[in-house]
Amino acid sequence: MKICLALLAIIASPAIAKPLDRTPRTVVMTAFAPEWESLAHSIDKPKTYKLNGLTFLTGTMAGKPVLLMQSGVSMVNAAMNTQLVLDRFTVRRIVFSGIAGGVDPGLSIGDVVVPDHWAQYLEVSFARKAGEGWTPPEPADADAPKNYGMMFPRGVRVGNAAEPARRHYAFPVDPAMLALARKVATDVTLRRCVTQQACLTETPKIVVGGTGVSAGVYADNAEFRSYLSQTYKAPVLDMESAAVAQVAYANAVPVIVFRSLSDLAGGDAGANQMTVFMTLAASNSADVVRAFVAALPN
Repeated sequence: MKICLALLAIIASPAIAKPLDRTPRTVVMTAFAPEWESLAHSIDKPKTYKLNGLTFLTGTMAGKPVLLMQSGVSMVNAAMNTQLVLDRFTVRRIVFSGIAGGVDPGLSIGDVVVPDHWAQYLEVSFARKAGEGWTPPEPADADAPKNYGMMFPRGVRVGNAAEPARRHYAFPVDPAMLALARKVATDVTLRRCVTQQACLTETPKIVVGGTGVSAGVYADNAEFRSYLSQTYKAPVLDMESAAVAQVAYANAVPVIVFRSLSDLAGGDAGANQMTVFMTLAASNSADVVRAFVAALPN
């Protein structure tokens, strides 16, 4: 009887996934194909792994051991697949490369931004209408960003091995990597043209700092863009980075994110320009990331 129970326990226990690669690597993460394609040719001696419908490409970049992957678009994909790579590979750090919508009015398409924090702007409570104002279902913290109508930011509770769970309104990137990004930024010249017909009037710049914001929303609204700029002091918005930063924090893994503007998230004078400048933005981010990886110590 004891033997049968032991066998049942073994059968019922979930299999523990074995690491696919034990070399400590820098994960170079992208969200989708254009971002991946701007970096895939930079991987030397590539080896391909397939897992859960994803492709993981190990090799070296500038002589440093790396793993290139796509997180998938949006927050749940990004969180799920960040944890997947941490569980199945030996990850030294995470470096995200991708495109974004510009929030800061001082930024232009093609610029590359390296925020020092990432926040989830739709981690909110929906409040009830109360006369001319709103009554949220819970008291707002003193640290909470201000509301946008009925939406009251409430942050997210999470901890890690070194810190107890608490409410976070933003997650920091790794300070040492941020300092390295500042140094690298002085040595990279960004691209100005996709084709002769799609060219920016000025050479893009690299900006380090600010709180990037993420949500599962393709944002293209001038009024909401203004709110994010004023409330979060956000330079950029996207659909993945804050989720990656949260998972990295929970696992105590260093993370940094590079994002190049493909559009202005509703601040454009005309139509959204993402499809026009997506390739340029992905290439500019990739150029900075290649220089950053080359400057890493290992």
